[in-house]
Amino acid sequence: MTSRIVLAVVIMTSRAAVVCAQTDHEKEMEARIDALEKRVAQLEQELQSTAVAHPPAAQQTVLPAPAPGPQTSAAPPPSTSEPPPAVDVNLMLDGYFGYNFNNPLGHINLLRAYDVLSDNFSLNQADVMVERQVDPANGRRFGARLDLQFGQATETLQGNPNNEPRPQVYRNIFQAYGTYVAPFGRGLTLDFGKWASALGIEGNYTKDDINYSRSYFFNFLPFYHFGVRAAYEFTDSLSVQYWLVNGANQSEDFNSAKSQNFQVTFKPLKTLSWTTNYYFGNENISIVPIYNPGPPVLPTQPGLSTDVIQPAPNGLTHIFDTYATWNVTPKLTFALEADDVIHRYLANSAPQRVTGGAAYAQYRFNDRFALGTRAEYLNDPNGLFSGVSQALKENTVTFDYVPSLGLPGNGFLVRMEWRRDFSNQPFFLTNLPGVLKREQNTATLGLIWWFGPHAGAW
Repeated sequence: MTSRIVLAVVIMTSRAAVVCAQTDHEKEMEARIDALEKRVAQLEQELQSTAVAHPPAAQQTVLPAPAPGPQTSAAPPPSTSEPPPAVDVNLMLDGYFGYNFNNPLGHINLLRAYDVLSDNFSLNQADVMVERQVDPANGRRFGARLDLQFGQATETLQGNPNNEPRPQVYRNIFQAYGTYVAPFGRGLTLDFGKWASALGIEGNYTKDDINYSRSYFFNFLPFYHFGVRAAYEFTDSLSVQYWLVNGANQSEDFNSAKSQNFQVTFKPLKTLSWTTNYYFGNENISIVPIYNPGPPVLPTQPGLSTDVIQPAPNGLTHIFDTYATWNVTPKLTFALEADDVIHRYLANSAPQRVTGGAAYAQYRFNDRFALGTRAEYLNDPNGLFSGVSQALKENTVTFDYVPSLGLPGNGFLVRMEWRRDFSNQPFFLTNLPGVLKREQNTATLGLIWWFGPHAGAW
């Protein structure tokens, strides 16, 4: 009996101890839960304070950034993606070493736009591109773009007094325009300022072309225009542009006329793009330029001329330009260009004409290696392009090598090129004065670096 009583007492004591232990554990758990709830409340309060001080990008008030092409849409469906950076700053350096096997006098490669020197380490161009892109989906309808250019290319693009009354004023400004995307239909894009010409398939920036050297028609057709343009995209496959400009390669107009261009771009397939331009206007200078003047006679800026040409030339220039690009596969690309240019000095003058075209092909073996070629023909019976009545041809083969794929927005491209120019007339320089050849052969090594957030072609 006594042992049973002792056993009962032990059991009751053990149960009491267990109950006490559970009570202490529950109190400890409740204390921890209370502390966690207080910490969560504190974190929520801190997050709310941070959201007020720094709202998400979609809530900030930002201006639009430029995207001048007709593909820009002013009223797309609402987007949840991040808007592009407010301002892009991009850099490019383009240099080369070239050798002309004619060993020409003055180391001059004739009919070249950029690779103009033989047996020289040369700076083609150094560029700074600053861009604020439009993004109507996120409320950005205004933008702008500024391309500053330094090096030899400024003499080709901007240094010719035959088309610029004061080339020194604008020499380093390759592009400078503002953009507004009006909320009309799919979006009407309006630009004002100076922009690179869309006549001809090749562009100013070497990395975006198939070859290092430029074609005859790149050298002959306009490089840039100053004025206003409007672009509208009717469908995903059809867009149009209209330009009203001072003229071809004219930052400042040198006559009382304005030139116009109508452009149509048709993309029947994602891999096929076809662009046609019809450009026309009076491209004849009607004032006598004043080069490197001293103090002006009249209270004007230096270089402004009041010496007019009489009678003022009133002939028109007409340019019909069409080109197409077909990405047959992700590795293989074909392109074609055809041009017809008619120029008159006076309205009743006999026309001067240039016709011809070019064919391109490029095959990308992989991300590092590519091989491109160009074949071109230009008929210049009146010497409008070259100063001599002749038919010109050229063949170019270009090998690309990318040493390192690098980071997005950064690139380094090595281009090795062989080019042969030939004519039906003795035209190209040699190492003997007065002795000309029908051909010139050149080898070029080009090095191109670019950095910045801008994606795709410049």
